[in-house]
Amino acid sequence: MPGRNVSRPSALARALAVPAVLAVLAAAGCGGDGTGGAGTTTTAPAPSAPRTTTATTPAPASRLIVGMGDQNASTFANPAFLALGIRHARLVVSYDAMSVGFERQLVDQWMAAVTKAGIAPFVAFGHSRVHPARLPSIGAYSAAVAAFRRRYPRVRTFAAWNEVNNQSQPTQRAPERAAAYFDALRAQCPGCTLVAGDVLDQAGFVGYLRRYRAALRSRPQIWGLHDYSDTNRFRTTGTRAFLRAVPGEVWLTETGGVAKFGRSFPLDLQRQARALRYAFTLADSSPRITRMYLYNWLGAGPADRFDAGLVEADGTTQRPAYRALARVLRRR
Repeated sequence: MPGRNVSRPSALARALAVPAVLAVLAAAGCGGDGTGGAGTTTTAPAPSAPRTTTATTPAPASRLIVGMGDQNASTFANPAFLALGIRHARLVVSYDAMSVGFERQLVDQWMAAVTKAGIAPFVAFGHSRVHPARLPSIGAYSAAVAAFRRRYPRVRTFAAWNEVNNQSQPTQRAPERAAAYFDALRAQCPGCTLVAGDVLDQAGFVGYLRRYRAALRSRPQIWGLHDYSDTNRFRTTGTRAFLRAVPGEVWLTETGGVAKFGRSFPLDLQRQARALRYAFTLADSSPRITRMYLYNWLGAGPADRFDAGLVEADGTTQRPAYRALARVLRRR
């Protein structure tokens, strides 16, 4: 086994972590175009083996770039993480992070860590930590994002807003405003790589994307999807619907196997490993899917409700999900 890291995430990192899977796995009828899907149950769904008849022919494995979504700077100095050979990482930050001292400090630490490790950063903006329900004006958003870009000029890959359709975001009922944020970011950084959409595969996301696309003034080349529901329910419904709903390249900007989530997904590390392997099956199901970011590195404690960590909370690497990922990456 690779080396171990016994450090725990800092209080700052825990405060700012964004476990995106929570809402979608708890929602009834999540996934697809909002017309169906499994709801919340009191026991974990039986994870039958994925059937090859439900997915399209896999694309060549070599084209897929694999990254890690994680809020903790310590992850990117961990020997066990570095042994995987992952060279792309995703961070979720408040759109106004530069005006909040403690969040700016966290981002400084994270950026220093990925730079030292030679890892390419991808930043997704989201709601303010100070005013989480506030939908900023286009001018306020543009000014705040410009401040971020001045402080971190190395970052050239962005999502204008993380999980625009999630109930935790003020953009949930404002797809037109979410589209305007994308256009504003494109205007100030025409040479950047920008990911549009970045939606969660929950009920109604196709309708949300329809309004979002209609409001755009620019033409995105890359679209982002968080396919937690498909991955952990071993299905293709949401992923297929997303591919039909948008043109061009697709990134799975958050994905991964859930070790536990409340009563719906009791702790099951073997099921988590199977879901992680299935995440790659979904990624390989279309040549349009070119990148995926797994979430996240450290596991949670026994009292925590949500856990998608690839390794244990103390950094040890006994989890089957870590071993499964190492094997998958070696074969690619």
